[in-house]
Order: sequence, then structure tokens, then C-alpha cells
Amino acid sequence: MSLSAFFTAKGRRMSPGATAVLMLPFFALLGFAFIYPIVSLLSISVLEPEPTLRHYAAVVENPVFARVLWRTLRIALLVSLLSLVLAFPVAWLMAQSRGPKLAFITACVLLPFWSSVLVRTAAWAVILQRTGLVNESLQFLGITSEPVRLLYTQGAVVVAMTHVLMPFMVLPIYGVLRNIPKDYVRAASILGAGPLRTFHEVILPLALPGILSGFILVFLTALGYFITPALLGSPTEMMIATLISQQIREVLDWPFAAALVGVLTLFVTLIAMVFGKLMKFDRLMGAQA
Repeated sequence: MSLSAFFTAKGRRMSPGATAVLMLPFFALLGFAFIYPIVSLLSISVLEPEPTLRHYAAVVENPVFARVLWRTLRIALLVSLLSLVLAFPVAWLMAQSRGPKLAFITACVLLPFWSSVLVRTAAWAVILQRTGLVNESLQFLGITSEPVRLLYTQGAVVVAMTHVLMPFMVLPIYGVLRNIPKDYVRAASILGAGPLRTFHEVILPLALPGILSGFILVFLTALGYFITPALLGSPTEMMIATLISQQIREVLDWPFAAALVGVLTLFVTLIAMVFGKLMKFDRLMGAQA
């Protein structure tokens, strides 16, 4: 069989063998960099020091874990909602722009990816400190008479995580808004719909796949976020990733930390499955109905 025949079958469609060959590097990398480390870590939770489930029992019975998990869910949800509120106008402006204006807005959205999360988090620490820009501005305007405690709070964590994760919300929404035919908006206007009704009955339903995919992406990423909560959050109000790090680095309890990872992995997987089932995940990824 010739090489061209191997990669094409039934016209221009790729043959199953060619698909397997092209996907092999991806699955090899996935298995080596993700599946193998996760399986190895989870095995510690049930095999050390002997085959047991007591580490998972300790996770369930420990009230600290329940509070940390609930706090993580609350912060992840709040970050996702704030990212959506801030990202939608930016995505809409991008969808309505062309040429240099679009290039400029896109560069502003992608600019955070050009610097590390650690640098962006450190910048927020400088801005929110007692002598930082926010406190200096509040005192200059007479809103406060002395510095306000902004750093090492949940508010600081939410603001910084929203700034870091918002591009992951902008891009899916922009991709959907860009593909909405302008004839739909003109047709709604001809039929007598005002801007608000057009947005509610035409644009929002068509943009829903991008909104949901961005929301899921930001929410699931925020659940396991570590650097920002560790640097800007309070030690008494840690998130689940910080708790896992504490168990590994300070307590040196690897089996219990692995059990925490197992519970978090199961929880995230269940959330993704529920969203995929209820929201038709193939449509969230851009497939046509």
C-alpha cells in the first residue's frame, strides 16, 4: 500500500490506520506525563505502608478536609463567575473588531500568557500590600485613613485568580461570537427587536456553548490552583491544592496527600462528566447539532 493510500480512504477522509499513527505521539505523551504519574501517586494512597483504605477514611472523617473542599468550590465558582462577567464584553468587542484594533485587543488578552503565573501573582502582592497602589489610592482619595488589610485574604486570591484565568474565558466566547452570522442580528432588528431583546433571544443562546466551555475550563482549573492561593491567601483559609502541598512538604504524609489527590481527581472527573452529560459536551467544543 502506498503512503498516500494509507493516509487517505473514501475520498479525502483519513483512514483509521493513519488516524492511529497521528494520534500515537499524543497518547504516548499523555500516558507518560499524566496517566503514569497520577496512577503512581494514587497507588501510594492504597499500598503504603500496607494495602489499606484507611487514608481515604481519614479524608472522609476529617472535618478540616470538608471545610477546605467547600472553600475551594466556593472560590472556584466565584472566580468563574467574575471571569465570565469581565470576559464577555472583551470577547464581544473582539468579535466586532477588525484589523489593527482586533490585533491590539488580542495582544492584550494573550499578554498574560507571555509571563509566568508566579510573576503575575507577585505583581498582585505588590499592588495589594499595605503600601501598595490600592491602599495608597484609597488613602489619597480619603476613603480610608489607614492601610486596609487586602493581602493574605480570600479577596486577594479571587482577584488574582480571576486576572490569571480570564483569558481562558475570553477565547472560547470570542470563538463562538465571531461565528454568529450578522444577518441574525439584522433580522431581529427588522422584526422589531431592540438591542436587549436581540442579545437575550439571539446572541446569548448562540453564545452559550462558548460561555459554558469557558466556564467549565476556568472552574476546573481553579479547583486545583496552587501558586496564587499559596502566595496571596491566608494559611488559615487554604484551598485544597495548598493542603495537599502542606501534607507533602511539611507533614511528609505522602499516603494521606495521595488520598486527597484521589478524592479531588474523582470529584473533578464527576463534575466534568455531569457537565458533559447535561450540556452536550460535543457542542461545547464546537460540533454542530
